[in-house]
Amino acid sequence: MKLIKPTLCIFFICVTSTLWSQYEFSGYVDNTNASNHVYLSLIEDYRKMSGIYPEQIIQKVYPDTTGRFVFTENNLPLENRIYRIHTENCSEQEQGSIHFNGICHNSKEILFVAKNQDSISLPFTVDEEVFCQVISTNERSNTFLKVDSIIQDMRYAFSSYRSEANRKVNSKKWFNILQQYGKDQQEPLTELYIYSFLSNKSNNLYTYYLQDLTKNSYYDELLERLERTYPNSPYAEQYKTELAADKFSMNITTPETTSYWLWILISILMISGLLHIFQFQKLKKQQYSYKTSERKLTQQEQKILDLILEDKTNKEIASLLFLSVSTIKTHINNLYKKIEVESREEVKTRYKNR
Repeated sequence: MKLIKPTLCIFFICVTSTLWSQYEFSGYVDNTNASNHVYLSLIEDYRKMSGIYPEQIIQKVYPDTTGRFVFTENNLPLENRIYRIHTENCSEQEQGSIHFNGICHNSKEILFVAKNQDSISLPFTVDEEVFCQVISTNERSNTFLKVDSIIQDMRYAFSSYRSEANRKVNSKKWFNILQQYGKDQQEPLTELYIYSFLSNKSNNLYTYYLQDLTKNSYYDELLERLERTYPNSPYAEQYKTELAADKFSMNITTPETTSYWLWILISILMISGLLHIFQFQKLKKQQYSYKTSERKLTQQEQKILDLILEDKTNKEIASLLFLSVSTIKTHINNLYKKIEVESREEVKTRYKNR
């Protein structure tokens, strides 16, 4: 009877532990972080996967003297979600000012996929590095690390030769590699992790992403996979909204450009039309002015004007009108004043269409 009670107690403790502590995320931190909190965050906004966001933190613990930490509870979603474990060297007094827009240069972090019943271990690597290896009962947990490795290979390929041609060729290649890897994992959250990188507006690949969006059915297929696997989840809703916004942006780009040039063309035509009207009015006004000026001419001056337009010289005009050359010059000077010109060339220019 004495043996039964301890046995029952042990059984009760084990059952209670199983019921109330269904997940266990454990690992180690290095000596520089051994005295600092380690944080567990649940990430539902995939645009805030990397960084420090207090609103995402769901638990914090202190590591023991060996640097080991453990998160264990029974309060996580039953289906896969994105989690982050991080530690930092910032004091709680410094955090508010240092963690600006989620940025903290004094932190180390790791992202992984997990659910409530998973057991995850983050051991030291062979090189004694932290948060570089994931051992898990969930085969999807370490896919983010593999994606990071592919991205590093991609960056090396881009940096090997910096040219526009190299960028275009490599963009298509690495988009295909990353998207295909994500599909092969049969985990839409891994694909979402890849998508968040490729579609980041601060990324040099963003322009290619927009082009790819117009001709690649992959993005619509990813939406279907997200809605099927995680219906009504924040991930699916956010992705659906962003995808619609990016598509709308691409749809209005070409019409906007066309409309822009169309308005320029219309403006040019309107300005041209107004200039023609202005020139026409000006010409009519000049013609009216010329006619008015001609009415002021004497009969003799009118004859001289006609002869000037026939390219007659002063001597020829004098001979034809039986007048002296000096008299003709006097008439011409009076003629110039009345029609407001100063030379024969101006007279011919003004009356060239006569």
